[in-house]
Amino acid sequence: MTSTQRFKGKVALVTGGGSGIGRAAALAFAREGAEVVVAGRSEAPLAETAELIETRGGRATAVRADIGWEDDVRRLIETAADHHGGLDIAFNNAGIPMAGLLVDLSPDDWSALLRTNLTGTWLTLRYEVDHMRERGGGVIVNMASNVGAHTSMPIIGAYGAAKAAVSALTRAAALAHIGDGIRINAVSPGPVATDLSRAPGQSDAERDAMYAGMIPRGRIGTPEEVADAVLWLASDESAYVVGQDVVVDGGVSA
Repeated sequence: MTSTQRFKGKVALVTGGGSGIGRAAALAFAREGAEVVVAGRSEAPLAETAELIETRGGRATAVRADIGWEDDVRRLIETAADHHGGLDIAFNNAGIPMAGLLVDLSPDDWSALLRTNLTGTWLTLRYEVDHMRERGGGVIVNMASNVGAHTSMPIIGAYGAAKAAVSALTRAAALAHIGDGIRINAVSPGPVATDLSRAPGQSDAERDAMYAGMIPRGRIGTPEEVADAVLWLASDESAYVVGQDVVVDGGVSA
């Protein structure tokens, strides 16, 4: 794929950067010239993402951090600044799945889901905004979902509720901080070919065949297609896009 180097001289943070959409976005940012900080809860996959970037000539730092805890988030932003001189772009991608009807979830299940998917997004956003205000601006993209604000699936109702809240959080933050030179949007993928989209015991082929019959586009999405939308939102090409939730779901929510 041809690189335009549209992020040359920029530093991008990707949470949940050890796999799936996060890894695809981290590699794409690096290919386009950015230095990349990847964060997540598991060291090995983060190190692998960073190594993939560096073996292709890029620069990357892997930081183990749980975005649900404020101390980890503070340390993450400080590390990005210390190692790369500052932070220009953030893709708040980290999240956890959770299946089950709302009435079947325990209070602990509910709290764990919200701590990562909503509170974690808010914490990273909060510290990113503080950092970017001091630098004179930046760009933030939050990971929402087509489930929640755009469609509803009872079996992942709690996940949808958290992601709908991320969409609302994005709009409010965007209006609050565009005057600070910080442009904030969200991306809402549908089914994507990652490990998280497979049911227990299901093969990739079985999953792909199942979704092919459910998605108007006729196939499941790829992490790279979502990453393309994230990079567009992070680039000057979308300079007039503020507070939007861009759906990338092959027509499911149309």
